[in-house]
Amino acid sequence: MMDLIVMKFGGSSVANTEKILNAANRIIENKKKARRIVVVVSAPGDMTDDLIEKANEITEKPNEREMDMLLATGEQISIALLSMAINNKSHDSISFTGPQAGIYAGYPHTKARITKIMPVKILQALKQNKIVIVAGFQGLNPNEDITTLGRGGSDLTAVALAAALKADLCEIYTDVTGVYTTDPRVCSAATKIDQISYDEMLEMAGSGAQVMQARSIEVAKKFNVIIEVKSSFSKEKGTIISGEVKKMEEVVVSSVTFDRNQVKMSVLDLPDVPGIAAKVFGGLAKENINVDMIIQSSARDGFNDISFTISRTDLKKTLPLLRKLSKKLKAQGVIYDDKVAKVSIVGVGMKSHPGVASDMFNYLSDEGVNIHMISTSEIKISCIINDKNVDKSVKALHSGFKLDK
Repeated sequence: MMDLIVMKFGGSSVANTEKILNAANRIIENKKKARRIVVVVSAPGDMTDDLIEKANEITEKPNEREMDMLLATGEQISIALLSMAINNKSHDSISFTGPQAGIYAGYPHTKARITKIMPVKILQALKQNKIVIVAGFQGLNPNEDITTLGRGGSDLTAVALAAALKADLCEIYTDVTGVYTTDPRVCSAATKIDQISYDEMLEMAGSGAQVMQARSIEVAKKFNVIIEVKSSFSKEKGTIISGEVKKMEEVVVSSVTFDRNQVKMSVLDLPDVPGIAAKVFGGLAKENINVDMIIQSSARDGFNDISFTISRTDLKKTLPLLRKLSKKLKAQGVIYDDKVAKVSIVGVGMKSHPGVASDMFNYLSDEGVNIHMISTSEIKISCIINDKNVDKSVKALHSGFKLDK
């Protein structure tokens, strides 16, 4: 029997009354396997998106503090209803918001980072043999305001709590049976991965895979939290995310990922002088704009171009800022392309297998896919392509690297 399990249920797992009751049953089943249970829950279904839409109907630029006040309500609905369902099944349960659970976060609003966890109330409730239900995605900032942790923040809450409480296992319940070699909705030949390393999962999450949030995997790796991704609606074994195992090195490429939420930005004819790139990216960093792939052209006549990618959700904020920076730095101007996407291959085995990049480029070339930008790491290669070519690129790479076998 395990001592402590942290279970996390995503929005699709608590989208309606029937699903909340199903989650309650899964939690009670697990109570028989572990002495103590802590559950982290997301907002029901598409509620977060619906709340964002409502805010945008009121104002084009909602105040970020008030957005956090609004968005945090979704999780509070889930935790209260789930706790009621468990109590109704004759098991003691208590729900806590992020701040009540002792989750402290920093700035900025809407994408804060967890700074510390002081789970006093959780530990008291566990001592009383209660099942503890915690609102994911939220914490308390230094101003004592409620703040949210950004997209996928409930995964982060679950893994961070598992680390703080030294849990035996962190189970992530979702609407799929585990982590797949690619998105089955795009490539029907996708197969489930039984076990994957933190590094591979981190690269997958960072390059578009929707199953887990990248920051949650970083925390899991740092504190060695074992994660199992599994379905809320099936008893099938899921995917274990942990440290590397020997057989992983035998597989050259373990997955193909893609991200349609991309924009390619270019600043043209920047003066080729020391510190110019620092000024461009420093200006973006001050506004909490994340930059992904970067390419700088070779200098010509004392000028060069810098191109980089951002998420489409940051375009409205980035464009005016970049135009202002461009003028200040005496560049020629700014152009952007929002009809692009990122496709990536990931695999620990790439470290010891040369020629993987050329294979990838050949598979894309055979499909007539043009590559705009390339970035590589030890276990990942990413390409920016036209977004209309995503599906055929994913299928070609999945088949080319024999992931359907």
